[in-house]
Amino acid sequence: MSNNNPIGLFDSGIGGTSIWKEINQLLPNENTIYLADSKNAPYGKRTKQEIIALCYKNIDLLLSQNCKMIVVACNTATTNAIAEIRAKYKIPIIGIEPAIKTAANKTETQNIGILATKGTINSELFNRQVESYTTIKIIEQIGYGLVELIENGEIESPEMTKLLTSYLEPMIKANIDYLVLGCSHYPYLVPAIKKIIPENIKIIDSGEAVAKQTKTILEKNNLLNTDTKNSQQVFYANSDAAVLKNILGFSKNVFEKSF
Repeated sequence: MSNNNPIGLFDSGIGGTSIWKEINQLLPNENTIYLADSKNAPYGKRTKQEIIALCYKNIDLLLSQNCKMIVVACNTATTNAIAEIRAKYKIPIIGIEPAIKTAANKTETQNIGILATKGTINSELFNRQVESYTTIKIIEQIGYGLVELIENGEIESPEMTKLLTSYLEPMIKANIDYLVLGCSHYPYLVPAIKKIIPENIKIIDSGEAVAKQTKTILEKNNLLNTDTKNSQQVFYANSDAAVLKNILGFSKNVFEKSF
């Protein structure tokens, strides 16, 4: 495995680009390949076996492109399939989970909120994590409809505001002081969320932690790319790539591909 080989990332659409941005910022020398599986989004509506099969499909494609590491840039995929993925593939695999531990360690009100997909909240891995915090009240909310609106480029739409308000108001009334975003799509909603919640409520996502873990694993396996020449970032979408291009802010190296 060459150090110059790319890092492979995938998500059920464009949301995992929030993770890619953190990794690219921390590790600008690394080449990356990102798969936006928008055709099958949201994963949160699918069964565990369907999610596992989709993960295998995406990883096989990334491995065919000689990726040296896989980042599962999707909470639902991680919480439902990470054990099966790691059992099947022998290269380094990074997953992403809701940052409950960080919020639980920092809360002063002993009340935290979690906004996540149905697939994540219903997963065994997520529930084991929640159950370990017996002294903290955790208000869980499934973000019905949010991923679909983000995938359609409707982040600032009235419908998005209406949905977010209905999901967040009960958390505000419950006196949360931390809001955990349990879906890699949701960081793109932070500006809209901040218009609804009080300033004292802090928002946490997993992007920075995943980037740091990616660097740690690359160092441990002697896979850091030390080539300081321009790195190459390639993005594939299996549906209309316009929203992906818009959220990235550029169109270079963004392609539509059937997978």
